[in-house]
Amino acid sequence: MSRVLIVGAGLTGSLCACLLQRELQSKVHIVVWDKARGSGGRMSTSRPPDPSSHTADLGAQYISATPAYAKSHHSWYSELLSAGLLQPLSARIEGLRHSDDSQNYVTPLGMCSLVKHYLSESGAELFFGRHVTGLYRRGASWEVQKKAGGSETFDAVILTMPVPQILQLEGDVTQLLSVQQRERLEGVVYSSRFAVALFFHPDVMFSFPWAARYVADNHCIRYIAADAHKRNADIAGLGPSLVVHTSVPFGLKHLERDKEEVQPIILEELYKLLPDLPQPTSIKCQKWRYSQVQTSVADCPGHMTVLDGPLLVCSGDAFSHSNFDGCVESALSVLGVLKASL
Repeated sequence: MSRVLIVGAGLTGSLCACLLQRELQSKVHIVVWDKARGSGGRMSTSRPPDPSSHTADLGAQYISATPAYAKSHHSWYSELLSAGLLQPLSARIEGLRHSDDSQNYVTPLGMCSLVKHYLSESGAELFFGRHVTGLYRRGASWEVQKKAGGSETFDAVILTMPVPQILQLEGDVTQLLSVQQRERLEGVVYSSRFAVALFFHPDVMFSFPWAARYVADNHCIRYIAADAHKRNADIAGLGPSLVVHTSVPFGLKHLERDKEEVQPIILEELYKLLPDLPQPTSIKCQKWRYSQVQTSVADCPGHMTVLDGPLLVCSGDAFSHSNFDGCVESALSVLGVLKASL
């Protein structure tokens, strides 16, 4: 049985783990590492310090399925809808662009519920706080080093983190890349932005009529959402949460500043837009250095195989596109590689 390490417990990593379990159950032992304290990646759901408030999605906000993907990925959507993890988006979203008859979905339990679902289905060994710093080829296996010290050996490694983090790995990875592969990876471009979650007392009720709003005329703020209302998850007795996403130009301008320095700027602009907004009980600010892929890896649909033996594969939305279906496509392509290899 091959020991397979998946680096990253975000959507692509969890989908890879689930697919490997379903298709290659008797041939693989799946291990998932993530450097964070919890799963989700850019689909993480944040809990407030005080449990009297709703949770907040600081990353992805909803899922849009084009007619083509709604058909080709029907089984994936059907599974999540049947499990109650997806629901059609019915709340009022001001400024939402409606194009090509796409179907929008929300996650009543938060975006991270999808990742947790697939990780649970995978039965994988899951470890948090495992920050991979280097990969070294040792004959027919990979020695994977951790930032906290020590290393473990695996027969195959699947990397799902952002491409710049792959290129920063120590060891043999970058040496094994061909000139063409390196150029393609270095050509990936991400957008950057900040996100802020504001958590409120249970007595607070928002006065605005929308569940979410796209802001077109502010240099700082691009999107605001009453998160629980947006995902049809209002629960009596819990205070609301408000999610704010900055514009990409603002994120790029302030990218190298500490989020503690940027948070007051965002809040000042927020209260200009919503002057009647009550004071929150707590606030959380997140910097997304790698928010969404603007330029993906050229001519590598779904993945890039760095080495066939021992197998090393790079995958994720940088090899497709930054949405649910892009991650599904990447995971399916990785499954194909593992099937051929094993």
